[in-house]
Amino acid sequence: MRYTLGCSLSYNILAETTFIFNFEVARLRSVEILNESLVLTPDLKREVYVTPDLKNRYLGVNVPVGPFAVEYNAEVDLTVHRADPAAINETPISALPIDILPFLLPSRFVSSDRLTPFAQAEFSALPKGHQRVNAICNWIHDHIAYVPGASDQETTADETLLKRAGVCRDFAHLGTAFCRALGIPARFVSCYAHGLVPSDFHAVFEAYLDGRWWLFDATRQADLDGLVRIGIGRDAAEIAFSTPYGNMQPVNQQIRIQRSDGMGSPMPRTVDAISTEEPAPHAGAL
Repeated sequence: MRYTLGCSLSYNILAETTFIFNFEVARLRSVEILNESLVLTPDLKREVYVTPDLKNRYLGVNVPVGPFAVEYNAEVDLTVHRADPAAINETPISALPIDILPFLLPSRFVSSDRLTPFAQAEFSALPKGHQRVNAICNWIHDHIAYVPGASDQETTADETLLKRAGVCRDFAHLGTAFCRALGIPARFVSCYAHGLVPSDFHAVFEAYLDGRWWLFDATRQADLDGLVRIGIGRDAAEIAFSTPYGNMQPVNQQIRIQRSDGMGSPMPRTVDAISTEEPAPHAGAL
């Protein structure tokens, strides 16, 4: 599937500000980047860092006082792996690769330790595997209202459960927390999301099952086979699309993604299990 995508961001810089951005498409085997452009206005010196394991692409820029704009565009071919959800099992803790440990433990916004009693009571009796993680997503979708403004950048998974409202970031944190509370490795994913209306940066999560990372979207708002990955982390703190250090005001933000291959919409969102990763017996990104 071919997609054109990108973002336009603009700011009013009131005092010198350092930005760390993470909005470029991750370079994975499943994603062929056909063309790509990044324009900064003004054209400032930039520093680039790519994490060797997860392939997150970070852009650092020091910006002086005045207007500042970022324009990113890319065209990509996305290949997804499909499977029967009923055939995907959970991996026992004893058989998990040791480098998967960060995705089993609580983190800043994924309070899996606080949610363990609830997760055990609600989900431990369900059939294990992809179907149990999908049932977790169904529960979140049915019991947590999608309400813009109901949370902020400091909201944790346990607070989302108490408030019973949030946005995609909160849905992904809660799904990740429930999985970790059940001994299922899970990680937070930022992406461009086809099918999301209105278009925006989107947050989903991946669970590690049967030696591969599988995608889940508890909001049920985007197409699972239309998710083009940007970043992966223990939670949202590690892969914010923009982290500014200084005094600035956001002016405009536009995110876009559309099919560019002349084909129709992706397949229905819940038919198959979907992965955009290679098999990962050692839990790494590749």
